[in-house]
Amino acid sequence: MREIQASAITEAVRKLAIQACCSLPQDVKDAFKKNSESDPSPAARSILQKLMKNAEIADSEQMPICQDTGLAVVFVDLGQDVHIAGGDMNEAIHEGIRQGYVGGYLRKSCVAEPLFDRINTKDNTPAIIHVRIVPGDKLSIKLAPKGAGSENKSMLKMLVPADGIKGVKEAILDAILHAGPNSCPPMVVGVGLGGNMEVACLCAKRAAARDIDSHNPDPRYAAFEEELLEMINNTGIGPQGLGGTTTALKVNVEWAPTHIASLPVAVNINCHAARHAGVEL
Repeated sequence: MREIQASAITEAVRKLAIQACCSLPQDVKDAFKKNSESDPSPAARSILQKLMKNAEIADSEQMPICQDTGLAVVFVDLGQDVHIAGGDMNEAIHEGIRQGYVGGYLRKSCVAEPLFDRINTKDNTPAIIHVRIVPGDKLSIKLAPKGAGSENKSMLKMLVPADGIKGVKEAILDAILHAGPNSCPPMVVGVGLGGNMEVACLCAKRAAARDIDSHNPDPRYAAFEEELLEMINNTGIGPQGLGGTTTALKVNVEWAPTHIASLPVAVNINCHAARHAGVEL
């Protein structure tokens, strides 16, 4: 049994909050550069170059890439041989978000209750925490701040097996066309297949937080990711909705076993600021 102090979790999450909101991952920067050289649209190339410059300034000045620093979505892989000492793990994560967003001067976008009062919590807590128990004695934390512009364009459709691959493609394309320029493309698109209603959405969320240069380990799904990317980029929406072939930088697909009568499809979109940062304790 390995012991990890709750205070170490808080400090790690504090650093991740500032890193994720101010320093765009290198895989996203590389995708900007590649597409800024290959997109046939002059407007698209110009926008991608400006996004690159914005990311450089944000990193060097340690300022937010975007004013919407999002809800704090935290993915935790907790080794079954880890014991959290000195406090509660969830509270330690919340405290790290609180310290990171307040101390890092990041916008606080969380309201305590969604419908009636909608009072801002003023420290961006509570975080949204997803925990998996995994083998081993490590604790892995990934923070993926999620802004509303892209999150509001999420989609879930409960298809049936008879809808097949064609139906899945149509559902995904409908979500992208509905999002259009409002999700601040170029997007990173997470697709979740299978499971049930909530599992499909969680698969899509995890997929959206994956690195751009990652691929589904199943070669069939890896090829499907490429096929979907081509389909989405053929829409012509382009960077910021002004045309071009770079509507999406990547499509990531995650899947789960499902019921014999179900084919759930979920889409979760990241805007061009596809923020994510992780650490292993």
